[in-house]
Order: sequence, then structure tokens, then C-alpha cells
Amino acid sequence: MTEQKTIWLTQDAFDKLQAELEELRGPGRAEVIEKIAAARDEGDLKENGGYHAAREEQGKIEGRIRQLEDMLRRAEVGETPPDDGVVEPGMVVTYKFVGDDDDEAESFLLGAREIAPEGLKVYSPESPLGSAIHGRSKGETVSYEAPNGKTLEVVILDAKPFTG
Repeated sequence: MTEQKTIWLTQDAFDKLQAELEELRGPGRAEVIEKIAAARDEGDLKENGGYHAAREEQGKIEGRIRQLEDMLRRAEVGETPPDDGVVEPGMVVTYKFVGDDDDEAESFLLGAREIAPEGLKVYSPESPLGSAIHGRSKGETVSYEAPNGKTLEVVILDAKPFTG
């Protein structure tokens, strides 16, 4: 059995996920149940596209409910970290690989993808890069082992609190 990892969330992100969960448990479920009942009343279920689509939608809703319940159960709600250049969950980290002058700096959020806007990469604090730089400061160079077994070296260019 794998260990359940904590998910860092801001209070705002926690509240949004909680609201989504309540919406899905209440009106979301009720709406899809109505669709299933209406489609079932149409007769032959084997060739009833509306029925099968509604059942598929129900499966997606139930899956999202389970996902949200799990995330919220494991959530650690924290305030936005201080703007002190130290890498910790809730920070947008800008880094560059050492020794490759062609590489451009990249940025990512150290935390949970549920709080990130579209287009911002997210790494968990337990990821190889995330765990290597956690607690380190702007300007430090850090080595870590990538999933492919290679040892990579990055320099932390910046670490700012995520305010999105």
C-alpha cells in the first residue's frame, strides 16, 4: 500500500474545491440521475444513446467526487508563504539547468495542480526536483536524480509566493 501524500492548498483553493464537491454531490448528481431516468423511460436501453451518455457522465461525476474527497482529506491548508526567496509549497520557482547555456529559465508552482492556473507547470514537493529544492534559497545550485536516473543540476533563480 502506498503512503498517502499531503496536498498543500491555500485556503481559497480549499474553499473552491469544497464548493465544487458540494455542487457535484447535490445538484450535479441530481441532474444526471434525472437524465438517466428520462432516458430509461424511452425504452430499449441497448440502443439508447442518451442513456449511455448519461451513465458515462454519472461515472465521471462519481470519479471526480472521489478525487475531491481524497484531496480534501489529505489537504494541508496553509497561508501564502512569505516572500523570502526560500522554496516551499505555495511558491512559484524559476530555475535553470546548470551547464546548458541554451536552456531558458523555467518556472513552476511547488504545490498542487488544482490551485494552478492553466499554463503554469506544477511539481509536487515529493517530486525529484521538488524535494531537492524544498527549503533551498534563491541563488543556490542543487543536484537531484531525475526519473531517468541522470543526475541533473539546477540553479534557483527566484522563488516568489503564488498569489493566483
